[in-house]
Amino acid sequence: MPIRAQISPEAAAGDGEPMLVIAGPCVLGGEAEAVEVARTLKKFCTGAGFGFVFKASFDKANRTSGTAERGPGLDAGLKILDSVKKAAGVPVTTDIHLPEHAMAVAETVDMLQIPAFLCRQTDLLVAAGATGRAVNVKKGQFMSPDAMKHAVDKVRSGGSRNILLTERGTTFGYHNLVVDMRSMPAMRAHGVPVIIDATHSVQRPAALGDATGGDRAMVPAIMLAAVAAGADGVFAETLPDPGKSPSDGENMLPLAELPALLAKAGRVYDILHGD
Repeated sequence: MPIRAQISPEAAAGDGEPMLVIAGPCVLGGEAEAVEVARTLKKFCTGAGFGFVFKASFDKANRTSGTAERGPGLDAGLKILDSVKKAAGVPVTTDIHLPEHAMAVAETVDMLQIPAFLCRQTDLLVAAGATGRAVNVKKGQFMSPDAMKHAVDKVRSGGSRNILLTERGTTFGYHNLVVDMRSMPAMRAHGVPVIIDATHSVQRPAALGDATGGDRAMVPAIMLAAVAAGADGVFAETLPDPGKSPSDGENMLPLAELPALLAKAGRVYDILHGD
């Protein structure tokens, strides 16, 4: 499969390339914290031979409750991401929610991320593709892997050829998600690398009433199984203390625990790719 995710020379994904890691806090907090997480993950990923992209959102527009914290906003968030990029020396990515965000955000970030609930929004996908940046589209919890071909086509119609698809679970009844491991080869068949979002896949949407719950104990099983099923990279949200996160703390991994899991995933990836 040709490499479609040439985010930067050290952060590619595809056959013959190192495993890609996309990781960071769910939502941006302070600049110092973001830089710390980015530096820690870069050091580990560089030593392990993985590609690495730092991820954090400037606005969590999709929240269970209208009163939930959303993040620093566009301008302040982009300033933090720019600082992370320069201080840690890493490529960065963040969500966009509106077509008018695309060009403004692309001036700072190396990859645009399309949230799962917005993966059918044609204008947003086309605008992301028109920036020339890599675009990571998360598969909607309501979408089949085959149907994500249309999301890829929409981004391509905007002009981008650097496209990734991310699996993050499928709605299973109320307050639960499941991951169909057939999704990895099915979405790779669209000619793009596939990432497993191992932390969002263990969410329990609205399970806490006015907030989303989760079960981080299931993250290793999801991550390792998906890499074995053909995922080109892994996505994980992390903080030194996930309990202090204003969003997704129940399913995030503590930063100190993530490197060991990534190392295991890397060994599975190397076996699958013949290294």
